Amino acid sequence: MSLYSALYAGVSGLSAQSAAMATVADNITNINTVGYKGVEAQFRTLVTDGRAKANYSAGGVAAAPTALVSKQGLLQASGSSTDLAIDGGGFFITRTGTEGDSSVAFTRAGSFKQDEEGFLRNSSGLYLQGWRLNGAGDFTNTGSLDALEPVRVSDLVGTASPTTRLQLRANLQDNAVVGSPEGTFNRSFDVSDSRGGSHTLTTTFTKTGANLWSFSVSSPDATPAQIAGGTMEFNGDGSLKSITDATQGSITGEFKVKPNWAAAGAASEEITLEFGTPGSPSGGINGITQFGGPSSVVSSNVNGGLLGNLVSVDVSKTGRVSAIFDDGSTRDVFQLPIATFQNPDGLTRLSGNAYTVSKASGGVTLNTPGSLGAGDIASSSLEASTVDLASEFTNMIRFQRAYSASSKIITTVDDMLREVSDLKR
Repeated sequence: MSLYSALYAGVSGLSAQSAAMATVADNITNINTVGYKGVEAQFRTLVTDGRAKANYSAGGVAAAPTALVSKQGLLQASGSSTDLAIDGGGFFITRTGTEGDSSVAFTRAGSFKQDEEGFLRNSSGLYLQGWRLNGAGDFTNTGSLDALEPVRVSDLVGTASPTTRLQLRANLQDNAVVGSPEGTFNRSFDVSDSRGGSHTLTTTFTKTGANLWSFSVSSPDATPAQIAGGTMEFNGDGSLKSITDATQGSITGEFKVKPNWAAAGAASEEITLEFGTPGSPSGGINGITQFGGPSSVVSSNVNGGLLGNLVSVDVSKTGRVSAIFDDGSTRDVFQLPIATFQNPDGLTRLSGNAYTVSKASGGVTLNTPGSLGAGDIASSSLEASTVDLASEFTNMIRFQRAYSASSKIITTVDDMLREVSDLKR
């Protein structure tokens, strides 16, 4: 009897509208959850017999909730530099623990803070993962989640960082006379070896002719004491024309030297000397120049040394995590990856506003932020929930009315069945 199919259809309507109301409840309660993606209640028909005929059998309806994981939420400013948001596609990679066998979870909830052990965790207790950088600031992307480590910068406190860059902007006196005191200019710098030991590195510039200066880089702790030496030639307008090293020849790119600290018992590290770029777009005035006035240093910068107390953590747009110490030194420590999927809406939801891989989502791909479909990282920002409160209240009215209508189907069919049973009287 088709009346019974109508009764079951009404029951399916009650069940479907109940499930739809549950999505509304979930969305409204998570309206302030960072990175939350709203769930949209959709419906699909249930058919018992697809042929339309006189004796029609009702099928009903079923709820088909869809998570709009790929929908971008608004980015809101935050006061913490470790609050992170993704501007574009992709997810942060996290684990439920610090061990390598802990479960992996993908999330857009970037409210990361340092815990008591210095690890970056979000409000759900998930540990942020990244590639640890080597001494040269490089990493290798193998595409494997096993190559990632929990992001932790506090373990750098008290360690040493060797000097790898010496930047010098200085002016050499144009009218200095060859052989006069003004024709020689010295400047010393404190540099560090791989163990944090301090050494004095002295740069000496001596005028040898019109627009020509010789230079030397030396240290009493190095073997040999003279590390580099050569000549500098300047254009008539005072800009740097060329640098020629005694052993490396003409310098057109990075000028690198490697002091031998063997006498001090420390390993040797290359130091890039930034004396200026001959023929650069800036006209050769971004380093050593030759203008009028006494020889003097405009600015200098030397990295490396013993790392003091950690002051803050900075995350760049490209995902570089840098530790900033109380002496002003900065060290890049981690590179954050972004996980992307062919179908992010197919991910399986987890508690803690996170997701895991499913058959519908496809496999995970790891890339640096801003490349191959991965979004950029916005530091000091959080992604807001995608829930629209006005839409949810409207849906609440719709589903409530539909639920009431489905209940009317049941009461009406019940009255009709009572009429049938009364025929026996």
